[in-house]
Amino acid sequence: MTSEPRYTTAEMDAGDRLFRRPWDFVRGAPSPEALPAADRPEVAFAGRSNVGKSSLLNALVRQRRLARVSQTPGRTQELNFFAAPDVACYLVDLPGYGFAKAPHGKIAAWTGLLAEYLRGRATLARVFLLIDARRRLKPADRSVMRRLDDAAVSYQLILTKADKIPGEALADALAALAAAAAEHPAAHPTPLATSAITGDGIDLLRAEIALLLAERGSDPSLHEPA
Repeated sequence: MTSEPRYTTAEMDAGDRLFRRPWDFVRGAPSPEALPAADRPEVAFAGRSNVGKSSLLNALVRQRRLARVSQTPGRTQELNFFAAPDVACYLVDLPGYGFAKAPHGKIAAWTGLLAEYLRGRATLARVFLLIDARRRLKPADRSVMRRLDDAAVSYQLILTKADKIPGEALADALAALAAAAAEHPAAHPTPLATSAITGDGIDLLRAEIALLLAERGSDPSLHEPA
């Protein structure tokens, strides 16, 4: 993997312990009224349809079927919330955008729900915006980045399917994402490269989430004995 770890051993261990807990599905929210109470920090995962969100979430929590994996674009049609015992946090799987095979009215409803969630969720700590390593940033991705900038929501670019391209191309892809992030005020400056197949980069993502929660006083794993 070409991305260099930027975390201490304690931070990496905290991320590892955080995601050894059993994470479970809490609820799906097809409308703003169905959202759970905003009583804890949330980290959300967004990306184009079939970017690999469900596979990444399953790899993150070390569970095969926490998030349903589908070959059909647009399968995730609501905001899905996941939680773990003793961790005041939600993981949120957002509907994919781009090539969703669904009626235009339904796509418009998803888009409106996503916009309202991003605009009004004060507990949203960060959005991880997933980009297919083979396809780089597309106009739809840049549109979401502008929307996140406008909403002043912190987000970080995450390459998925990094095992599908050679090392030199992966380094180029990371450099391109870092350059793009530098142009956006709400973007985290350092992208990460991940593979749900090989597990590369997943430990870094776990550490990043543990740090986010620790900053908000919500992650006990940083304070547990190793």
